[in-house]
Amino acid sequence: MSPPLAFITGASSGIGQALAARYAQAGWRLALVARRTEEMQAWAAGLRLDESRCRIYGADVAQIDSIVAAGQRCLAESGVPDVVIANAGISIGMDTRERADLDVMAQTFALNNTGLAATFHPFVAPMVQRGSGRLVGIASVASVRGLPGHGAYCASKAGVVAYCESLRTELHGSGVRVVTLCPGYIDTPLTRGNRYGMPFLMQPEAFADRAFQAIEAGASYRVIPWQMGWVARLLRWVPNAVFDRAVQGRGRKKRRGEH
Repeated sequence: MSPPLAFITGASSGIGQALAARYAQAGWRLALVARRTEEMQAWAAGLRLDESRCRIYGADVAQIDSIVAAGQRCLAESGVPDVVIANAGISIGMDTRERADLDVMAQTFALNNTGLAATFHPFVAPMVQRGSGRLVGIASVASVRGLPGHGAYCASKAGVVAYCESLRTELHGSGVRVVTLCPGYIDTPLTRGNRYGMPFLMQPEAFADRAFQAIEAGASYRVIPWQMGWVARLLRWVPNAVFDRAVQGRGRKKRRGEH
């Protein structure tokens, strides 16, 4: 029997690339999606992963037909994955007073939400027919409460949590598990420009190892690291008046074009 197969989007850097490396280390075959295919080819070559171990698909996850086509190519070339990780996402600050930032919000939802559903789409029916598989949505601790200047990102990640929960209930009893992972602060290009403190900052490799374990266990929802899980629980119960005062003066996510 051939090794199991993991299909991962946003694999050219950060969490996605760390997850790809972790699955490769475990002996899995990889189907990796990214816009920067040349970088991905070089990365695979550096790990000595030939085409029998790693196939790379160029796609724009924000374009429905593009990511759906990548998934269909994977099915045709490698079969039904055992794990699909919808990791691709963006985080850009926004100010609702600025017209251009409404476009930022639309682009964020197109990638973080519609793109996630489109990533899963080609695989749901084949997985159900087989009676097994894991669909993994990468959300964020930012899904728990809205933060100033983070309206697009927080809303999109709250949407990921709700969507994955809906999908999980739809697929209950089918053998297909839906796993929602909520990273805290991970040291990636997405976070390095942040202008505020990032408690319990993790390296992407450490996150990938814990994520791998959570996915293998079939966890329905997991916050990583666990310390941020306790922070998330606390934030859910903090009264709005207290929360609103606490976040005043907090640094905002950089808007597009800000340095």
